[in-house]
Amino acid sequence: MKTIGAKKINVFVVDDSAVVRQVLTELLQRDPELDVIGVAADPVYAAAKMQNHWPDVIVLDVEMPRMDGITYLRKIMAERPTPVVICSTLTVEGAATTMDALAAGAFTIVAKPTLGLKQFLHDSAHELIAAVKSAASIDARKLRSVQKAAEPSRAVAARPVASAALNFPGSHSMSETTERIVAIGTSTGGTHALETVLTSLPLGCPGIAIVQHMPEKFTAAFAERLDKICKLTVREANNGERLLPGHVLIAPGGKHLLLKRSGAYYHAEVVDGPHVNRHKPSVDVLFRSVANCAGRNALGIVMTGMGDDGARGLKEMRNAGGDTVAQDEASCVVFGMPKEAIRMGAAAQVLPLSELAHAILNWSVRPLHNAS
Repeated sequence: MKTIGAKKINVFVVDDSAVVRQVLTELLQRDPELDVIGVAADPVYAAAKMQNHWPDVIVLDVEMPRMDGITYLRKIMAERPTPVVICSTLTVEGAATTMDALAAGAFTIVAKPTLGLKQFLHDSAHELIAAVKSAASIDARKLRSVQKAAEPSRAVAARPVASAALNFPGSHSMSETTERIVAIGTSTGGTHALETVLTSLPLGCPGIAIVQHMPEKFTAAFAERLDKICKLTVREANNGERLLPGHVLIAPGGKHLLLKRSGAYYHAEVVDGPHVNRHKPSVDVLFRSVANCAGRNALGIVMTGMGDDGARGLKEMRNAGGDTVAQDEASCVVFGMPKEAIRMGAAAQVLPLSELAHAILNWSVRPLHNAS
């Protein structure tokens, strides 16, 4: 990543709202590592302005006049791959459109509401700046290559830890059950990576619970998109819902997802609570609940993403006797989360994205091991 003393990260903002352009510019310019080199009301203006001075990162709206953001994003990724941070309206309609933007190669999403925009953007300054800096540190061609790889498969201050955020039961001996579950945690780059894994799995695979860092309302659109292209049934998790074989439950944005055991079966618990590792939903919260309720009956996988969310929870899963996997660096868009899990000794295996579906299927049919 570019740092102070080196060349600044050049950012270009494309949004049809003059208020958004002004506020985003003010927020980004406050950081000494960032420089907003231009703004435009739509992609046509932006393309003309950027000809002579191409940015390191583009902050892009998706619904604009003359040319929509998704069309422009596809054009950028085809002609001159550049990291793009989507700043999209926090609505159901906007969420569905933004899923198309992620599929086209966008780096990540920062959500904006329809009301209270100026205050919201100020409150979200840390998230926006972190997203822009992380985007600048990656090669956009990697985003594009991950997106292409998925295509053939289609049809700070001290942070609360998971135990502080939610009331977990202590470790306890479990009655025997043959029911197995898979828990997956991912963040930046995860939308493409999850498509690659889930579209490769058959109906008979174990139930899967997923935390994908994503704002409220966007997770429902993401689940709907996956449901259309997978053999598995994919939905946003509902409180009390049973996790069945051949089904995938995705944590709702703005809520934590835990798994609880009732007899031989697992059920989703969707709850509010503080952010953990700056996230809600948090991967650590899901993984720790799985360690407590499933033990050696579970497989945990941490995939591409910024930060360290999930590393501690994956370690708890391994300590409880579960199998654990981290995605390898070469196939990650951002290696932060898997890197931390590997560093902590949480991952029993490190595998490329292309082998994760096979690893799930292999694990689902082999004898369960004891804690190591």
